[in-house]
Amino acid sequence: MTGIAALEPQSPQCYQARNQASYPQHLTVFCDFDGPIVNVSNRYYATYKLSLSATQVSYQAQGINLPIQMLSKKQFWEMKQNRVADVEIAMRSGLQGEQIDFFLGRVSEIVNQSFLLQKDRLQPGASRALALLHFRGVKLVLVTLRCQLQAAQILRNHGLTRLFVGIYGTENHNAAYQNYAGVKTKLLKKALADQAKTIGYPLSAWMVGDTEADLLAAQGLSIPTVALTCGIRSRFYLQQFQPTCIQSNLLAAAHYLLESRINSDLVSCST
Repeated sequence: MTGIAALEPQSPQCYQARNQASYPQHLTVFCDFDGPIVNVSNRYYATYKLSLSATQVSYQAQGINLPIQMLSKKQFWEMKQNRVADVEIAMRSGLQGEQIDFFLGRVSEIVNQSFLLQKDRLQPGASRALALLHFRGVKLVLVTLRCQLQAAQILRNHGLTRLFVGIYGTENHNAAYQNYAGVKTKLLKKALADQAKTIGYPLSAWMVGDTEADLLAAQGLSIPTVALTCGIRSRFYLQQFQPTCIQSNLLAAAHYLLESRINSDLVSCST
């Protein structure tokens, strides 16, 4: 609220125009799901531990004792945030050769099982951020590599479905974990076309996400980007893709987008 008040225009006419437009006018935010809205770190770490233990047990049954070195959650998550490959994570955990293949197979097999999906939690402030954007007239569109039905159900469970004008996801349960940039680009392209068609004029749009897939997809469609560090990529890693800006979480991104839109409206009024 303080930042918004500090940007009050001098011209009463300009101020009135902004109120009538219910700022930010015509702004559409395409938002990723895992990372910005949902914290998946507990699920991914539990998947890692269970898969590593399953590998150990399988080889023990063959009379082979593996020199397992279980990573702490902090170690594991830092590696994931810097996009260290699962093969490397397996090696640093004491696996080699066919043991790694067994481990990776187990990860793919269980990462989206319901008993692990229950470990996902809403990010702190995510509900507030979405409600704030919706209240300010921003059109929210979910674009996720998560299974569409799964994402929609989670939103319903938390009473958030009504805040979105569109939900775009996949039918592939493993697409989110693999983070396919090409799939994300296709989803975002369709979402952008659908929203532009519905509204009937060029969109003022942003993409909010936490991975390179989000950034590359948006940049390929000339959409400015907000990269978030609360998800599965670190600030250092995200900087390599030159996002428009980097924020710590969705609530910080919401305030940034709203204030950016106000500044844009003020510039338009003064010209």
